[in-house]
Amino acid sequence: MGGFFGCVKKSDAVFDVFLGTDYHSHLGTKRGGIAAYDVVMGLQREIHNIENAPFRTKFERTLSEMRGNAAIGCISDTDPQPLLMVSKIGKYAISTIGIINNADELMQGILSRGGYFDAMTGSKVNSNELVAALINTKDSFVEGIRYAQECIDGTASILILTDRGTIIAARDRVGRLPIQIGRSADGFCASFEDFAYRKLGYEDYLRLGPGEIVELTAEGVTQLAPPGDKMRICAFLWSYYGYPTSSYEGVNVELMRCRNGEIFARNDAKTHDLHGIDYVGGVPDSGTPHAIGYANACKVPFARPYIKYTPTWSRSFMPVNQTERNKVAKMKLIPVHELIEGKRLLLVDDSIVRGTQLKETVDFLYSHGAKAVHMRSACPPIMYGCKYLNFSRSSGDMDLITRRIMFEFEGEKAIEHLEEYANSQTSRGRAMRKAICDKFGFESLEFQSLDGLVEAIGVERCKLCTYCWDGRE
Repeated sequence: MGGFFGCVKKSDAVFDVFLGTDYHSHLGTKRGGIAAYDVVMGLQREIHNIENAPFRTKFERTLSEMRGNAAIGCISDTDPQPLLMVSKIGKYAISTIGIINNADELMQGILSRGGYFDAMTGSKVNSNELVAALINTKDSFVEGIRYAQECIDGTASILILTDRGTIIAARDRVGRLPIQIGRSADGFCASFEDFAYRKLGYEDYLRLGPGEIVELTAEGVTQLAPPGDKMRICAFLWSYYGYPTSSYEGVNVELMRCRNGEIFARNDAKTHDLHGIDYVGGVPDSGTPHAIGYANACKVPFARPYIKYTPTWSRSFMPVNQTERNKVAKMKLIPVHELIEGKRLLLVDDSIVRGTQLKETVDFLYSHGAKAVHMRSACPPIMYGCKYLNFSRSSGDMDLITRRIMFEFEGEKAIEHLEEYANSQTSRGRAMRKAICDKFGFESLEFQSLDGLVEAIGVERCKLCTYCWDGRE
C-alpha cells in the first residue's frame, strides 16, 4: 500500500511535504521519496529505503538541500517513487498508489509500439514508470490520466508535480482510495490522510470524487475532470489501515471502530454466552477501539492483558533470519500477568487473514496462565485476496485461513458455498469456526457480519468495496 502528500505554496513547500508525508508512515514500510520544483533548480528528487528506519530520519538532510514552492512526497510498500519523467507533455514527477494487475500486458503493448523501460532488479518495471508511459501516449495530462486509469486492471491514484510548479491530483476511477484537498492562507495541498494537513495548519477544502482530476496552484484549485458516478471506496480502510484520527467520506475511523464493536457485541450476545468473561481486550493496535466498543456494549471490563513494545522495535523492522524474526515478534509482546493468569479473556482483532500471528498471540497468553481465550474478528470472514489494493496482505486465496479450512472440508466444491461458510447460523459456518478454534486454540470464535460492518461505517453499501468478503466488484 502507500500514501502521498503534496502542496503548492507562496513560500517554500518542502518542509510541509516532509512533515505531511511522514504522517503517512502507517501506510507503508519500504520506500519513501520527495520531489520538489524550484524555478532556478528545476525538478529535484530523493528516494530512500525506509525498511529499517523511519521516513523522517532518512530525509532530514533533504530539508537543507531541496527547495521549491511545490513538492510531493510518498510512502510506499511497492516501488521507489516519485519518478522524474521527460515527455512530450512536459517534465514532471509522478507518484501513484494502488496496484496494477495487468502490468505485463500493458508493458508489452507499449514495447510493441517502440517504447522502452528502465528495468529494476529482477527485470521488474517500476509501476510508476508504467503509469507515466501510459499517460505519455496522449497529448495532455488529463487525457493521459484518464487513458491510464481506463487501461489499468486494479487501482491507480496519481499525484503529478509539473515543471510549471503546479500539482495535478487524480483520484482512482471508482474512488477506492481517498484524496483530500486542504487550504491555508499560503496555498493548497493534496493528501491521502486529512489529519496530515490539519496538523500543518490547513483546513478542509475539497474531497475528490471518484476519478476526479484537479490542478493545484498557490492561488486555487481548478477542476480538470469531473467525478464519475460509481464509487467503491475500500471498507477495509475503516477496519484496519486507516489511522484513528483519519476520516474518509466524512466518517472518522476511531468512531467507526468503536461503533463497530458495539454493534458486534449486541449481535454476538444473541448466539454466544459471554458470562464468565473476565476482560475484553483488543489485539493492538487497530483492534483496540473495536474492543472498547465491544466491552462497552456487553458490560464486560475492557483491559489490556499485554502491551506491544514499539519504542525500539518499529513495525517495519524484521530480521532476515526466521528464527530471529520469531524472537523479535515475541519480544514485542509484554504481558501484564495480573490480567492474564487464571483469567477468561475475549480478544477482538481488526481481522483474521492467515491467522499465524493470532495463534502466536493466543499461545503467548496461554503460556502466561490464561484460563481461556475467546477470539472475535471485527471484520467478516475474508474469502478473497484483495485484487485492488492488496489490503488483505495475501498472495492468493489459499493463503486465507477461511479458504484453507473450507478446502480441507470440501476441496474445490467449497467455493460454491462461500456465503454459507461466512454465516455462523449455517452448519458449514459453524463447522468452519470450530475448525479454526481447534487449529488455533480459541475457546470460541465469531466474525462481525457484513451488514454490521456496513452499518458501523454509515456509508451506502453500494459505495463500498467489499470484494474481500463477498467477491462483489
